[in-house]
Amino acid sequence: MTTSIVPLRLHRNSHGRLVLTQPDGTLHEGVTPVRAFPIAAPSEGLSLVGPDGHELVWLDRFDQLPEAARHLVDEELAVREFVPTIHQIVSVSSFSTPSTWTVETDKGPAQFVLKAEEDIRRLGGRTRLLIAAGDGMQFRVPDTTVLDRHSRRLLERFL
Repeated sequence: MTTSIVPLRLHRNSHGRLVLTQPDGTLHEGVTPVRAFPIAAPSEGLSLVGPDGHELVWLDRFDQLPEAARHLVDEELAVREFVPTIHQIVSVSSFSTPSTWTVETDKGPAQFVLKAEEDIRRLGGRTRLLIAAGDGMQFRVPDTTVLDRHSRRLLERFL
């Protein structure tokens, strides 16, 4: 399948904000990239939204962007979609909710409050999880089967 590159340009202004230049020459400053499905289908459905919240460009696939623009969008999304990956569950304060979890992630150690068991969601199968902390932060577990035995046992109490 051949993907056609959309003829638009992105660059950063002197304040570090994204500026979109559309094919007709129209400039939009302060553009925000938003994935339609950041976890389930991260390479599909990308919207470039203006500062007023209106969609300026819709892309069916992320690879429709030129390479330079794709790099800028990646940088923006990395900040916007900060979702640490849990590698180990060190401890939980209680097996009832709310409980405080201490975990090791790809971004370092973290601690969060799990308000309710419903805040642990299964994604596309039985082994992928998304955990919503009480403060709104989200953590992912890409595959529960690769967690160590202690982590799996703690997690099973909540599933």
